[in-house]
This record gives sequence, structure tokens and C-alpha cells, in this order.
Amino acid sequence: MSMLRKPLGATKQKKRVGRGQGTGNGTTAGKGNNGQNARSGGGVRPGFEGGQMPLYRRIARRGFSNYPFKVKFTVVDVSSLDRCFKDGDVVSIDTLREKNLIKNSEIEVKILGTGEITKKLTLEFVAVSASAKAKIEKAGGVVKEFEIVQDETNGE
Repeated sequence: MSMLRKPLGATKQKKRVGRGQGTGNGTTAGKGNNGQNARSGGGVRPGFEGGQMPLYRRIARRGFSNYPFKVKFTVVDVSSLDRCFKDGDVVSIDTLREKNLIKNSEIEVKILGTGEITKKLTLEFVAVSASAKAKIEKAGGVVKEFEIVQDETNGE
């Protein structure tokens, strides 16, 4: 243990201010010339903005927000399904991941009606817009109903 040493340059010497002009940090000791911050105990409290209404008072802090309960969907177009799937395939979240249409972390998926579809596909466990459902059924496909289930966290 007595052989252990800090590596060279691991510690720096403390900056000693107010020790004469030759040090480069004499007279005002690096605090500039006079002013509020040069005084002993000077300076302003955290959040003070020079008299302007501070940010923590400008922003509303009351009320209810629906943001934590927002359901965010990843969208996939019917044209992408037509391009990536074969006739008669089953489209689910797992098959969309396999075809790299969605990322692994994404769990809420909605199919939108952008583009055209010519293949008969069966859609399971994904939300589908009305226009996409119409196009899929017109091509001979099947859409199994999907409901968005939200957790009841308010304890009522």
C-alpha cells in the first residue's frame, strides 16, 4: 500500500487568488471591477432574471394534463403492406417487425390508407383507419377488430 501513488498530473494545485499582481489574479482577484458580484455576499439568487418575471413564475404549474395518458401510434401505409407481404399473409405486430416496417420497441401500430393495395391480407392486433380498412376489404382482405385498451391508473 505504501507504494501506491497518484499518476502524474492527476491533481492540480488550488487557484490562489489575491496574492499580488505578478500572479495574474491580484487586486480584484478575478472578480472584475466593483459591481454586485464583486461584493462579499453579492450575487443574485438562483432563478433571478434581473427583475423580469422569472421562468418558474411565468409557466403555469396547476391543472390536469392528458399528456401522460397519450397513446402514440407508429403509422404504416397500405402501400408498404402491398410491397412487403405476399398474397394471403397475416399482418400482425410481429410480422411487421420481421419485415422491418416497425422497430422492436414500438408496440402501438396503426395502418393508414395511403397508397393502393392489391393483395388479400389478414390484419390482426393492429389499429386500422377507416380508409385503410375499406381498401383492404375491397382487395379481398380481412381486418379483425382492434380496440385500444388503456390502463385505469386513477384508482376510481
